[in-house]
Amino acid sequence: MELEIVPMTAEHAAAVAELEKVCFQDPWSERMILDELGNPLSLWLAALDGGTVAGYIGSQSVLDEADVMNLAVAPAYRQKGVGRSLMRRLETVLHEKGIAALLLEVRPSNEAAFSLYQSEGFVQVGRRKNYYFHPKEDALILRKELEHEYPGL
Repeated sequence: MELEIVPMTAEHAAAVAELEKVCFQDPWSERMILDELGNPLSLWLAALDGGTVAGYIGSQSVLDEADVMNLAVAPAYRQKGVGRSLMRRLETVLHEKGIAALLLEVRPSNEAAFSLYQSEGFVQVGRRKNYYFHPKEDALILRKELEHEYPGL
């Protein structure tokens, strides 16, 4: 696997929208993704294996904090460090832009994602009741202070 993490562009939007359908019950449409790419507060990255979108991550920043909107990895690329690489690259780029903290929501039932976030230094700071639909579930609110960078990513 020859993974390259790049800023997401419109050419990635269709593949990302397809990956949304595979990974989420309420997927973002290609139009929604394209709109986010045009938002000056957003930063979206794609992990590419050749021409294949192996995963992606998106965030929105307000002042010195950013919210991770979406993180997904294609099933064939899971358990290979793609999600971790995306998260670390996002953190590095945001830190360089002056972002001091990252926040995100995760389903308590999504043990793989929760485990990744914990291992990357996120801590639970709250809970949003009935945040998710299909199925209905609370969201755990996680936060990480961006105090370090990951060289070489």
